[in-house]
Amino acid sequence: MNPAQQEAVEHQNGPMLVLAGAGSGKTRVITHRIARLMERGVPAHMICALTFTNKAAGEMAERVAHLVKDRRLGGKDGGKGLVISTFHSFGLMVLGRERKSLGGTFTIFDQGDCLSAVKEILSRTDAGKKFDASQIVTRISNAKNAFQSPEEYAEREGDDYDEMTKLVYPKYQSALKSFRAFDFDDLVCEVARLWKERDDIRDRWQKEFLYVLVDEYQDTNRAQLEVLRLLVDRHKNICVVGDDDQSIYAWRGADVRNILDFDDQFPGAKVVKLEQNYRSTAPILAVANAVISKRADSKYNKSLFTDKSGGEKVRLGVAAGPEAEAAYVARELRRLTREEGIKAKDCAILYRSNGQAKLLEEQLREQGVAYRMIGGQQFFERKEVKDLLAYLKVFLNRADEISLRRIINYPPRGVGDTSVEKLAQHALGKGWSLWEAIERVDALDGIPTSAREGCKQLERLASDMRKKLMIDRAKASAVTRDLCESIGLRKDIDNTSTSTNAASRRWGNVEGIIGVLTRREARITGKGQDDTAERELMSFLHSLTLQVDEEEEDPGNVVTLSTLHGSKGLEFDYVFLIGCEEGLIPHQRTLDVKVSDAMPQDVEEERRLFYVGVTRARKRLDLLRCKFRMMRGKPMPRTPCRFLSDIPEELVEPFEVKDAAMMSTDAMAEQATNLLAMLDSLGK
Repeated sequence: MNPAQQEAVEHQNGPMLVLAGAGSGKTRVITHRIARLMERGVPAHMICALTFTNKAAGEMAERVAHLVKDRRLGGKDGGKGLVISTFHSFGLMVLGRERKSLGGTFTIFDQGDCLSAVKEILSRTDAGKKFDASQIVTRISNAKNAFQSPEEYAEREGDDYDEMTKLVYPKYQSALKSFRAFDFDDLVCEVARLWKERDDIRDRWQKEFLYVLVDEYQDTNRAQLEVLRLLVDRHKNICVVGDDDQSIYAWRGADVRNILDFDDQFPGAKVVKLEQNYRSTAPILAVANAVISKRADSKYNKSLFTDKSGGEKVRLGVAAGPEAEAAYVARELRRLTREEGIKAKDCAILYRSNGQAKLLEEQLREQGVAYRMIGGQQFFERKEVKDLLAYLKVFLNRADEISLRRIINYPPRGVGDTSVEKLAQHALGKGWSLWEAIERVDALDGIPTSAREGCKQLERLASDMRKKLMIDRAKASAVTRDLCESIGLRKDIDNTSTSTNAASRRWGNVEGIIGVLTRREARITGKGQDDTAERELMSFLHSLTLQVDEEEEDPGNVVTLSTLHGSKGLEFDYVFLIGCEEGLIPHQRTLDVKVSDAMPQDVEEERRLFYVGVTRARKRLDLLRCKFRMMRGKPMPRTPCRFLSDIPEELVEPFEVKDAAMMSTDAMAEQATNLLAMLDSLGK
């Protein structure tokens, strides 16, 4: 380790901020610091490390496990009890252990469930149908992350969407309460509220963890900061690692002030800077430093450096339009991967907005370059998977109306939308849950015979499955397989799929869920734990809600296409950053903010986003922009991205991107010249 890394690892007690520049080995610092604490006799179960993605948590846990084994730490337990998880997994652990204080069993709503709940509220609100439910969900999420209650939100001024959110937010919270559910944000917010309200519970958790470490601290929001402050208030042993230059998630609640004001929040904090970069060549770092040095909101001045010598200059290309830009990138990737033997997986194309990817995909397909796009449909968002999980959620929590509405008539059992609404109206009028209306369907007026029978079928199915889980103590995997057979899920998938291959793939997804359950049961049995099938199934469903950052299995040797936001945490030998123009980066939304409402950090966040893109490159970086783009059917001139002007001319190699037609003309001219030379030679 270099001296700065060693200093961070050796620090023992009190708060510490580690400012880790891009590619400076921050994960190495965190894992070695955990090992060092254990070497000094700190029990593993008293150490807690928090990060933001399951992938990051998994990698950190794997590295620590190797260090513990190599150094023979933790005695015969081998570091058992060490907590390394995401904030939300940690919150779920706390709420799960304190569920008696919270009223018992609860469900966790994923993004789709939250959207459905808000849509239902909007449908019952005057003028509600005019609003995009996803924007309301985002505003509620941001309010929660800012630790803002419905009452506090109602006091703010804003646009029409804010006014509608003021109406929806309290109803949404009431709906969650009636469904005995928490949403994703509650996994953090409710922990903070619980610890604020219950001194005894907070004290117990403060004593449980003597040392707390946080990765990617620049991405924390106010609610996460509140949880951390409450957790370490007794001992103040908190070490946070992050980079204020890479704070790019304000739009989802992250607050860069958390890292900038760390020494105010935790007085007496030690500050260590990691500036040696182990990823990129010197020319790339020179460009990155030039861009980020112009930050208007910087508090800590960092300048990345490397011991690596040499490296290509950063290339700055200008194309006539986006078609030429995309064609150049595709041709160059084909050349690199076919002629120079570069692995496609070591190459990436980055852009500010998803809309820029369409032309790229067309050109890559035309050139025969295989690719993947980060941000596609996730496994647990697929219809057949969500349908099966909705059934399991209802069996465990009949108050979960969102899941119940999803499966009440799937596969079809005669309970159409009209019947569901009538059931819901009866439930609302009598103060019942929707499930209670189903149980009392024979006593309700206006419900068709087919719908009554369908409700009874569903009730019998739920009772049968609950009996298998709770009384017969059947394994959750076996109950799930019985469920699929009882509802004819395989047959429905076969009937509704567009092809035999599609049906096979969809059924494979269902088998995948059952397989995961089976493997979990085997692990638990191997550990000698005597957990009920009901509790294991609930734990399984809760854990699935936290898989929001999971990518598909290894896509193989293909080029990566990603937004700048999606690229954070990744690195590639060859990076093409396209669309370096005003309106794209910085984004037009930032530039359209009225002067009176303008927030300097908006443009500064766009600068940090550009910096993140630059620092993804290890060996070669191409920055590309267009002279013209089509706007409302007309070619409009484009202004170069303002961040390009911050880069000294001597640091880049400018070039003109030639479109396909120009390339063809040049090729013909070259062939003609060669032919004339050959004829001249023959003549002589």
